[in-house]
Amino acid sequence: MGPADVAVVGAGYAGSAAALFLTRLGHRVTVYEAVADPAPVGAGILLQPSGMLVLARLERALAGVGDGGDGASKAPLARVLARGAVIDALRCRTGDGRPLFELAYARLRGDLYGLGLHRGVLFQALFDALQPAGVEVVLGCRVVALDGRRLVDDRGRLHGPHELVVVADGARSELRAALFPEARDVPYPWGALWFVAADPAALFQRELLQLVDGTRRMFGLLPTGQAPARDVNLTSLFWSVRGSRVPVLKRRLRFVGLHLFRDWVCRMEPRAEPLVAQIEEPEQLLFASYRDVRMRRWYALDRGVPVVVIGDAAHAMSPQLGQGSNLALLDAMALAEALEEGTDLAEGLERYQAARRAHLGFYQRINRWLTPFFQSDGVALGWVRDLGLSAAASVPWIDRAMLETLSGVRRGFVRSRALDLPALPLPER
Repeated sequence: MGPADVAVVGAGYAGSAAALFLTRLGHRVTVYEAVADPAPVGAGILLQPSGMLVLARLERALAGVGDGGDGASKAPLARVLARGAVIDALRCRTGDGRPLFELAYARLRGDLYGLGLHRGVLFQALFDALQPAGVEVVLGCRVVALDGRRLVDDRGRLHGPHELVVVADGARSELRAALFPEARDVPYPWGALWFVAADPAALFQRELLQLVDGTRRMFGLLPTGQAPARDVNLTSLFWSVRGSRVPVLKRRLRFVGLHLFRDWVCRMEPRAEPLVAQIEEPEQLLFASYRDVRMRRWYALDRGVPVVVIGDAAHAMSPQLGQGSNLALLDAMALAEALEEGTDLAEGLERYQAARRAHLGFYQRINRWLTPFFQSDGVALGWVRDLGLSAAASVPWIDRAMLETLSGVRRGFVRSRALDLPALPLPER
């Protein structure tokens, strides 16, 4: 199809990556972002080989972009590699030290690895590339509706017209709710309390460690590399908690003191003592809630202008498998490829739907099934998980399926051809 005038709503990972891919294909792209002054904030994420594949292809697409000579805006993969922490494996054990499973990327392929990353690093690597690539960016504009081919913001202002609208404004998307009322959007009852600790001695490195005690207690440590403007190693700590209990828990911590909380963490993992010692008040523990968003179709042609929904706006899920950011990046790349191959917008969007159906369907289903075994009030589920995972990890074909799932490349439950991964660049270790 020929060049189109495209509006991208949201400058997160999915929106910025889609804008960059589409711009390099010759489309005129405008990004509308609700935040007036976006900043690189957040806790840790795990960038999988699938996500790094997208960044590598995006880097090649941006190779000809001028950026004042410093090279920063056209090197998103190099930027995250420079700030990220190499993760060789995901390891899970019980609080009393009994191992449940260990998933090492090298068992799938020797050059594969994950990357523990501060959210702000990936955001900045993508966002900083927008304007040098020729993308128009409109900040402080919260889009809530459409009026024909124009966007309507929360102050009633009109923007556009556009020929295609890409909705990428996150799990709580107001625009998706307005345009696709049939979409399922259900909050998960469980979430996590997060804290990003300085870890200058690199006490935690090379693995994402999860410690579980039944299904009601889960504690994790993710080496997070370095923040965008902070040259010190970081480790992200997270605690599973039911959302309704957070206010009571924080009141209790304010009244009793944080020492009881620190003691519980250190019983689970003594090496975490210097990290949790940095938590001086309950308000430093930030709560992250999750949503389960499902859509039968991610696009529509009859909303006044063609509309497609990508990223968390289309398929938010709990972070149990660590795939949210990676799926968003894959959405962006697949959308650009589908539109390039289609003869018109209608065909391009149908190609996108077909290209992403199996992959996203697999991760949504398995994530929905697995989450209660790690975050729920079901005591028996914890026993089943502990027995089942220990046994399953010893079966070669199950081990491979689990590694493909972790790496972000599996596309189905049975006889599934995994996504192809080229050789990944290795950071200096």
